[in-house]
Amino acid sequence: MQPAPGSRPAGSDLRRVRRFETRIAVCAGGGEVCDGWVLGVVGAALPLARADLGLSALWAGLIGAASLIGLFFGGLVFGWLTDRIGRQKMYLIDLLVFLIGSLLQLVVQEAWQLLAVRLVMGAAVGADYAIAGALVAEFATPKRRGRLLASLIVFWYVGYTLAAAFGIALTSWSGDASLWRWVLASSAIPSLVVLLARLGTPESPSWLLSKGRIREAEAISERWLGRRPQDTEPSGERVTTSHVALFSRRYLRRTLFASFFWLCQVTPFFALSTFAPQVLGSLGAPHDGIGELLLNVFLLVGCLTGMTVINRVGRRKLLIWPFLITAAALLALGLWPHGPQWAITVCFGVFALFHAGSSVLQAVYPSEVFPTEIRATGIGFAAAVSRIGAAMGTFLVPIGLAAWGVGAVMLLGCTLSLAGALVSVAWAPETGGLELAEVSRPRTPSPVA
Repeated sequence: MQPAPGSRPAGSDLRRVRRFETRIAVCAGGGEVCDGWVLGVVGAALPLARADLGLSALWAGLIGAASLIGLFFGGLVFGWLTDRIGRQKMYLIDLLVFLIGSLLQLVVQEAWQLLAVRLVMGAAVGADYAIAGALVAEFATPKRRGRLLASLIVFWYVGYTLAAAFGIALTSWSGDASLWRWVLASSAIPSLVVLLARLGTPESPSWLLSKGRIREAEAISERWLGRRPQDTEPSGERVTTSHVALFSRRYLRRTLFASFFWLCQVTPFFALSTFAPQVLGSLGAPHDGIGELLLNVFLLVGCLTGMTVINRVGRRKLLIWPFLITAAALLALGLWPHGPQWAITVCFGVFALFHAGSSVLQAVYPSEVFPTEIRATGIGFAAAVSRIGAAMGTFLVPIGLAAWGVGAVMLLGCTLSLAGALVSVAWAPETGGLELAEVSRPRTPSPVA
């Protein structure tokens, strides 16, 4: 007798299924390590590249923001493509782009060449955000889905922190001005490892079911998950895979919520972290790289904490309160930019811990609130919108530091955190413990009064 749709395995079968779910999450998380690595090495490499290539402040800002600009287009295009051609194919293609792009950074000789490579790699990062979140959400059980999705951001911070530590160590060890190429190209190592690990992983049964490939979906689900696949839309209503669907009356609020809370989280983070040496130096910290490294350690600890408490605290509270706390920390830095070193350290530590704890929801909410047909499209769009702010912030920080000072830059970050809190209070749902089909099911909007 075949298992019923949605029924759960037990005993040894349950342990086997959990191992498989963990494998999917680790393979998906490996891509997030690469994403974080690609973005994390810029802070250490950019000052050397600026000296070696004679970059102006404009070019430095463009190259620092290039991956984020590329991520915008990658999220828009490749999220949609992932919903069209499947998760597993795109799962491998984007790692190939990481690998090739990483190696090309060894041979760039001009600023425009470096800009072009970083744009392409950023597009691959945007694709991986959409693919990883969709795959983990569609394979995981409701009880484990929150933590497994949150683990993707933990993997991201691991990659980001390792990359920053590697860059700082390598640039401190050698004064060679051309060393920045090797720092940037180091992302080839995790890219190759993850590419090999992803070989042989199956396609998502939910995606196959949404395309009418029922037999394939049943075979994969019964083999790997010990159950028949559950229909993604029990009501029988299907959604056309397109960006237009994101702005239909049923999904508009979800699209705006997922995009805007993500934007409000990452804009101050990337603006501060990409130019951490300049920002910390303006606040009076020593130029020895220790401040940047400690910032990244705080971020990693905060992210691990967020993953641990997500089921206990709930998605909604984990989003709203950290926004308010990070706003307070940035407000203190903005009003007291040249205060005692201990006060600056505390404020940066509080910002890093609570921002990172809440940032796990960047992988959770967008992966849950959209149906299978537009899940990767929705994740990719939200990631793209978030990176508009991140790219603008990264581009404007060196200009803002020179023109207005560090206090004004901190106050702008505070404003964004407050805006994120307001949007979250108004629109953030509580999705913990619910079946993915129930969370993402389209609902008829209330009549307009």
